[in-house]
Amino acid sequence: MVRMRAVDAAVLILEKEGATQAFGLPGAAINPFYSAMKAHGGVRHVLARHVEAASHMAEGYTRARAGNIGVCVGTSGPAGTDMVTGLYSASADSIPILCITGQAPVAKLHKEDFQAVDIAAIAGPVAKWAVTVLEAAQVPGAFAKAFWLMREGRPGPVLIDLPIDVQLAEIEFDIDTYEPLPVQRPAATRAQAEKVLAILNAAERPLIVAGGGIINADASELLVEFAELTGIPVVPTLMGWGAIPDDHRLHAGMVGLQTSHRYGNASLLASDFVLGIGNRWANRHTGGLETYTRGRTFVHIDIEPTQIGRVLAPDYSIVSDAGAALRVLIEVAEEQAAQGKLTDRREWAEQVLARKQQGLRKTHFANVPIKPQRVYEEMNRAFGRDVRYVSTIGLSQIQAAQLLHVYRPRHWINAGQAGPLGWTLPAALGVATADPDATVVALSGDYDFQFLIEELAVGAQFHIPYIHVVVNNSYLGLIRQAQRQFDMDYYVQLDFDNINSPEVGGYGVDHLKVAEGLGCKAIRVFEPDQLAQAFEDAKKLLTEYRVPVVVEVILERITNVSMGQEIDNINEFEELAETPEDAPTAIALVD
Repeated sequence: MVRMRAVDAAVLILEKEGATQAFGLPGAAINPFYSAMKAHGGVRHVLARHVEAASHMAEGYTRARAGNIGVCVGTSGPAGTDMVTGLYSASADSIPILCITGQAPVAKLHKEDFQAVDIAAIAGPVAKWAVTVLEAAQVPGAFAKAFWLMREGRPGPVLIDLPIDVQLAEIEFDIDTYEPLPVQRPAATRAQAEKVLAILNAAERPLIVAGGGIINADASELLVEFAELTGIPVVPTLMGWGAIPDDHRLHAGMVGLQTSHRYGNASLLASDFVLGIGNRWANRHTGGLETYTRGRTFVHIDIEPTQIGRVLAPDYSIVSDAGAALRVLIEVAEEQAAQGKLTDRREWAEQVLARKQQGLRKTHFANVPIKPQRVYEEMNRAFGRDVRYVSTIGLSQIQAAQLLHVYRPRHWINAGQAGPLGWTLPAALGVATADPDATVVALSGDYDFQFLIEELAVGAQFHIPYIHVVVNNSYLGLIRQAQRQFDMDYYVQLDFDNINSPEVGGYGVDHLKVAEGLGCKAIRVFEPDQLAQAFEDAKKLLTEYRVPVVVEVILERITNVSMGQEIDNINEFEELAETPEDAPTAIALVD
């Protein structure tokens, strides 16, 4: 056995578990842990400017690649409370991140010591596990349990709080014989798969709703294989976007109140059977349950037992990892196909495909100030199939999901349930850290961008290149649109006459000067015909300087984005496309 400090054991376990990328800020109570990272050298570190941002960087890093677990590190007190938003966001979307905090000495925990707070109690409701380790000998076991919990069942985040004296205490530990705890996930049985296929074969107009659980299970290829085998069209949720390519013939479009396609909603309403795999039946997807469920049979497959029946009561359900369920479904479906027992779905699939040419939203506007639809049209052209988009919330995110295209899993990275403002920028840094050779494009409104704008300096310091498209209407656009029902426009304006930057035309904050002051490159666009060149210039600057590049687009002040309260009653505030020229980058052009 080897005698070492508890923090040395912790860092060696991180390396053995494959969690070798940390984001955080050192401080007095966590300095022993940092000394262990320095001594062993196997954990890379990015210095954030705000601990909440570090937690979102860890999220982005985890979400970017199957098997990744991002680590967020901070000192005692406010560092832990700053992490809570990241823990909430990760927990809500089933994302494993490990948050590590320093803490006052054990003997001081009840004495209101400086920056001593019961962070385990605070973080508990938004983590799979939150613990303050009181005995140094328990540190290896706590870290082993943390990795096991993050991976077991529904994935999620863990917080480990380490009092400074626990960090420094010496223990006996042998890393050479350490092994990660075995992870088991529930798996559908053959009998369950046969039951699903029996219900499926009895349906006339079935759909698959593919949720984020398919992405988390790294099961997108299995989803496409099952869809092609059975001929069933697929509706990806916002968290499942990319599980099937947007241009696949069985992609039915997205369904919902906001991030949806008109043809996706129409096909859901025309269906008689829905197979949900790894999805939550989120309210922005379903809208009113009476409308969503009327006349349809539901089967729900999810890894978390308590998720079954949480929102709607399915006619049949299976508790299973999405990948394990798809494998046994494929096995049974292949046998039935060989026996000629699978129902022919070609006519229904053709109906769903035909809808993709109906009711497309117009994107080609020449207006000045620029209409946001034109921005997404030009982004489709500029960034192609391999781009990795990152976004969180707001009219920018909603309209992007309506108009952009995603072709691969983990190429739309989004804070789905929590939607914290400011998430986009640090999450994009995490994604770009995980995949430094990818074209990572973040998308924000001006308010989301301003929340954690200081993190641009992190990208400049550590040469983490990505493009950040900021659609600036100098408004809290989503909140302004929601305020219409109260007949008000109250404290949602961000515009003012900037005495130092008259060139921004009353739009307030000069994002270019801020970005450049933080060590990044920035471009501002006023006219729609400048967009294509701006995106090309951004890609060149990215390659040359290897820092974040901001492309700010000055939008019209007010745009109402398509949305509603029911999936059969979405308000369209703009004219629809009438010719292919009206929506030139749509997946299925208008006839």
